Amino acid sequence: MPEGPTGGILSLREDSDGSAVGWRSEGVTRSYLRLARKRTWLLAILLVVTIGTALLAVTHGAYHLDLASVWWSLVGKPAEGPAGIVVWQIRMPRIAAALVVGGGLGLAGLSLQALLRNPLGSPSTLGISQGAAFGAACAIILFEGRVLSVSLFAFCGAMGATLIILSLGRLRRLSPEAVILAGVALSSLFGAGTILVQYLSDETRLAQAVVWSFGDVGRSGWREIGLLTLVACLAAVHLARRRWDLNALEAGEETARGLGVPVERLRFEGLLAAALVSALATAFHGVIAFVGLIAPHMARRLVGPDHRFLVPASGVLGSLLLLAADTLGRAVMGSGALPVGVITSFLGAPLFLGLLIRGTR
Repeated sequence: MPEGPTGGILSLREDSDGSAVGWRSEGVTRSYLRLARKRTWLLAILLVVTIGTALLAVTHGAYHLDLASVWWSLVGKPAEGPAGIVVWQIRMPRIAAALVVGGGLGLAGLSLQALLRNPLGSPSTLGISQGAAFGAACAIILFEGRVLSVSLFAFCGAMGATLIILSLGRLRRLSPEAVILAGVALSSLFGAGTILVQYLSDETRLAQAVVWSFGDVGRSGWREIGLLTLVACLAAVHLARRRWDLNALEAGEETARGLGVPVERLRFEGLLAAALVSALATAFHGVIAFVGLIAPHMARRLVGPDHRFLVPASGVLGSLLLLAADTLGRAVMGSGALPVGVITSFLGAPLFLGLLIRGTR
């Protein structure tokens, strides 16, 4: 048998009718399958760690619960007794929100980084989070908004920033680098608008606006969690279906076009999906920094650049990071009073710098 360029044994590859159509390297195939199994096991380990963190989160807090109490609250009568109230009305919505928001932001960050081919792509980079903060500040300070109107204004602000970016990209044919720069400019503009609105407010409304800007996964109910779960699942399905196109785009736009990938359409759909997930997450839970930026980078370190594994890894790591940060905040304060956005900022910044230093080496 002839030997391949990588040292593997070449064998004839046959068509369905038995005719030979080319050669394949058995050594390369075995190496690829071995690598795929390794990445699958890594995904399974991440999933198990996330489930373990969720169990830790549901048992620890100001009101300590053992696993037996949690189990009977889940399978018994969850509406009765203090354990059932703590599990179903306080901790389970918080844990579910952390998992969905973290996973959604991780997928959004991955989509932005892959489509713009920029490692700094994230909802904050494109001004989506700042647009939501501006909308929420306007609702609280100018219109005395309630919870629903604040979420609605925040969502409109985030989607408004997204539509501006998408319009500039399609009408002016901006390059991915120019889209990032436009996002930075919009972030500055919305930040200045938020400061101006806060300057014109009284102390009470100013405090409400500032508190809203702190990320908190405990402020939403099951209805908001269900809506965000639906949108995040649709975004995950879209990324999974486009995994081969995203892999081709990693080699460059010209290469992707040569392989038949509709680059402009792919970028428009992906940016819109990422913006929708980020807008809902920010509207319901405030500004949560660094999760969408750091989760895809950590996933690339673990499973490589192949989007077949990178998409689920980014979602699971985003969920794990946000849930761990919220659990740490509740452990420190005892009641969950420490905003999760503060924890993610404190942990995300040095972690991202560490990844950059390791990448440089």
